[in-house]
Amino acid sequence: MAIKSRKPAILLLEDGSFFEGTSLGKIGTATGEICYNTGMTGYQEIYTDPSYYGQIIINTSSHIGNYGTVDDEQESACPQINGVIINEYSEIYSRSNSDESLEEYFIKNNTVAIYDIDTRKLVKYIRDKGAMNAIISSQILDVEKLKKLLIDVPSMKNLELSSKVTTKKEYTHGDKNSKIKIAVLDLGCKKSILENFSSRGALCKVFPAKTSFSEMESWKPDGFFISNGPGDPASMDYAVNTVKDIINNEKPVFGICLGHQILARACDISTYKLHNGHRGINHPVKNLNSGKSEVTSQNHGFAVSMDEIQKSKSIDLTHINLNDDTVEGIKLKGKKAFSVQYHPESSPGPHDSRYLFDDFISMIKK
Repeated sequence: MAIKSRKPAILLLEDGSFFEGTSLGKIGTATGEICYNTGMTGYQEIYTDPSYYGQIIINTSSHIGNYGTVDDEQESACPQINGVIINEYSEIYSRSNSDESLEEYFIKNNTVAIYDIDTRKLVKYIRDKGAMNAIISSQILDVEKLKKLLIDVPSMKNLELSSKVTTKKEYTHGDKNSKIKIAVLDLGCKKSILENFSSRGALCKVFPAKTSFSEMESWKPDGFFISNGPGDPASMDYAVNTVKDIINNEKPVFGICLGHQILARACDISTYKLHNGHRGINHPVKNLNSGKSEVTSQNHGFAVSMDEIQKSKSIDLTHINLNDDTVEGIKLKGKKAFSVQYHPESSPGPHDSRYLFDDFISMIKK
């Protein structure tokens, strides 16, 4: 594929700050909440993670694109991010099994990106100011015009997005002859999560986000999984009500990320928006049961109330973030239900926490 000529581009933040750079990928305009991921690798998995739906992602690693892209390494069918911000784009990619360059990938998927940005300076600024909306454009270079467009971009707070990324119809993943059946409530589920279940011999049936408990239960699953996904859990009463019914069913329940927040809200525990969120592949978490620490992969902008968890008589705190003491894991007392805020499937990231999939399978087998 012929590479399009590069053009000037602008990044404008909600507070009026702007940065000048160079276009990459589609020539156009993209809006969304700006956030950053500190991972040194795994950019394709990050871009295709449905939890990032509608956001503009800053890659803090200084060189991006140096190993191209591989079709099999996607977490969903296509990029879910609205835009990408890069410091230095690598024209040369050296991995022998790459299908194409990152720029070709962006053009094919209509992804707007900008590079030649001082991402160190930008991330320090965002870290201090907090999450905010932003706009990237290689189409409009007039800052005043971009400010007018940015006004109409909705805040991530109170935004329901799972219905945008969930499967449209039910499907299965894994061995159809398996004796372990897991019903997955798809709020924006990553492919690697399903693969962690299927590699342990389970058959998953993935249901759209607004599927009722009775519809899932008609399949006669042995356990329920509440997936990751984008948006504000406070705007998802439909999922909270479904999970309440699932909990009352007494079968094993496991939640990850947004699924963790929905499980907490189903137990009348509130959630809140973080100043910046946690996004990266080196976040330290302590398992309070084992006393061991885990290096984890994370991607979330909301969290569960620590104060309410500590006061709860029905929930045990199982994991805590060692950076900021936020809630990273819970277990319901007297029930086979637990969840974690981080991503144990770790795609990308370290595999310290994949034992949680084993724990869930063992819980089903008991």
